[in-house]
Amino acid sequence: MATASLPGLGPDMSKVNFGFIAAIVAVATIGGFMFGYDSGVINGTQKGLEAAFDLGKLGIGINVGAILVGSSIGAFTAGRLADRIGRRSVMMLAAVLFLVSALAAGAAGSSIVFIIARIIGGLGVGAASVISPVYISEVTPAAIRGRLSSVQQVMIITGLTGAFVANYVLAHYAGGSTAILWLGEPAWRWMFWLQAIPAAIYFFALLIIPESPRYLMAKGHDERARAVLARLFGQEEADRKVTEIRSSFAADHHKPRLSDLLDKRTGKIRPILWAGIGLAIFQQLVGINVVFYYGATLWEAVGFSENYALQINILSGALSIGACIFTIAFVDRIGRKPLLLIGSAGMTVTLATVAYAFSTAVTGADGAVSLPGNNGVIALVAANLYVVFFNFSWGPIMWVMLGEMFPNQIRGSGLAVAGFAQWIANAAISVSFPALAVSPGLAVTYTGYAIFAALSFFFVKAMINETRGRELEDMEG
Repeated sequence: MATASLPGLGPDMSKVNFGFIAAIVAVATIGGFMFGYDSGVINGTQKGLEAAFDLGKLGIGINVGAILVGSSIGAFTAGRLADRIGRRSVMMLAAVLFLVSALAAGAAGSSIVFIIARIIGGLGVGAASVISPVYISEVTPAAIRGRLSSVQQVMIITGLTGAFVANYVLAHYAGGSTAILWLGEPAWRWMFWLQAIPAAIYFFALLIIPESPRYLMAKGHDERARAVLARLFGQEEADRKVTEIRSSFAADHHKPRLSDLLDKRTGKIRPILWAGIGLAIFQQLVGINVVFYYGATLWEAVGFSENYALQINILSGALSIGACIFTIAFVDRIGRKPLLLIGSAGMTVTLATVAYAFSTAVTGADGAVSLPGNNGVIALVAANLYVVFFNFSWGPIMWVMLGEMFPNQIRGSGLAVAGFAQWIANAAISVSFPALAVSPGLAVTYTGYAIFAALSFFFVKAMINETRGRELEDMEG
């Protein structure tokens, strides 16, 4: 198969099979698309859920947050399961879970059935969120690993935006999210059913990509790993990598296990795991998924119509994709840590601005809420700038770093724990938001997110080491 070379990336890159790598990265990142779609589809369905299941604010929070219960379990289980049955096998399992969830959530006749369906989808989201990045990091060259791993975030945002667009088109065509669309069913149900199409594509596409060579070597399948590496990087590089990977595992070459996360000398949790957990948690404490899960409800709460609120979601999604493309272009030039620091500073300022704008909200005689003067525009601009800062920094970089920062021996276990922490934090923020938006209110809630953004800056300064250009076999911790 033909190979290609890129200038300025080192002599070994001339033998890299970029076409093959691009193809398998494209397939693996469909998991990111599913992650995004499954997370974002709920955004335009909340009126339908409220009407169908007679839900109050707490009920909406539970139905929206149900996916996060499954996601936390899925992330933890997938990290460990990937060390047992392989990265590709776990991604295929995730595809099946996405398909089942899409069909069941759309058909749900009660809140309980809907919650169960969303938990099933969450298992798939959690699995895809941790396994796709680690798979990509294990099949790509160090010199361009950051930009290829960042494609995962582009696909997550593309999935979110795809859900926003689908929700808007279906609701607009039907005359509202609760209006009847096709086969006597309301539009909000079709928003879930559409997800079955990309879920099926994901499953069948996974059949054509190879298993991770680092997983194969962990299981003792050295020759299969050598064959995959040769196809990726050429035979000479494959022979060298087999030797490097073999020596990177523990001295007794035992299979990866959760106890490897403890330092053998001290018996304490390895510092690299604390760094991974911190990255995972801070990515959620800045409140990004409030925008993605509750965007339509949020903008309606401060005076925008449902139709306009859904259009704002699409704008946010488009800006997010643009920000991620910036990251792809510069992450392997600028580095991971500088982008995280810039993102933390930018999010602090923009979140504080959003909080100020919401603090001026007034309620009219008819009970409608609005932002006086130009404060609605200020809130809209600041919120979208916040989305941009997040998506060229913490959005993609957190997943890039979790996929590459752990040594081979603990990568699966480290991802399991950090991924679990990420989704628990996601659940805490997302489920609490509807109640917090009422009391103490949007201004105080967004001030809290701004404080966490400021704290994330100092966390990165103190705890995060640069991984740009380093081989996975050289990672320490």
